[in-house]
Amino acid sequence: MKNIAIIPARGGSKRIPRKNLKSFLDKPIIAYSIEAALKSGLFTEVMVSTDDAEIAEVARKYGAQVPFLRSPETSDDFATTAAVLLEVLENYKVQGKDITYACCIYPTAPLLQSETLAQGYELIQHQNFDTVFPVLKYSYPIWRSLKIEESKALLNWPENLTKRSQDLPDAYHDAGQFYWFNTHAFLTKQALFTDNSGVITLDELEAQDIDTLTDWKLAELKYKLLHNLD
Repeated sequence: MKNIAIIPARGGSKRIPRKNLKSFLDKPIIAYSIEAALKSGLFTEVMVSTDDAEIAEVARKYGAQVPFLRSPETSDDFATTAAVLLEVLENYKVQGKDITYACCIYPTAPLLQSETLAQGYELIQHQNFDTVFPVLKYSYPIWRSLKIEESKALLNWPENLTKRSQDLPDAYHDAGQFYWFNTHAFLTKQALFTDNSGVITLDELEAQDIDTLTDWKLAELKYKLLHNLD
């Protein structure tokens, strides 16, 4: 077994209840991640790591595998993504399955394109990175960002107040869609961001962090624009 996609999707969600199964336009949001992975043709297996029977049922309906349920230790609010991935890899190791590369795809990434997954795979192979993930450029220079103390606005970096925006360096943040990783490097370092991580820069239309219902609506609008839907 060369490559697998791992979609971590536990049942609990505090900010948006049952977030991984909530309908996004016309189907459960997790379906989009599963379909992007399958469409890419990059994976021997697309699996969902979950502790939830309903999520497992929906995952199978859209073509993913659920070969085992997640343990209680990796199902609570404090379990890290790395811990979930380590558990999955250990289960496959017990089954005698050798995995060279894996891709952790988040279940709430409906804007993910299979072509972006392919770009990430090409990059991790050819550049020998430990991990590869997509990023977005901040639309406003963070070097002129503010903090608020007792209702008063203060600059985080006062020395940048008079500098032109174009003279400040660009800054980026994780797009929150996926991480390609070399399984040997991951098992050694047990981290998805290392001193040898590569990135793909996305257009703002191609990603949306979804933590609130407003985020959800924005993601749906972006999806319609991205796919030329009315």
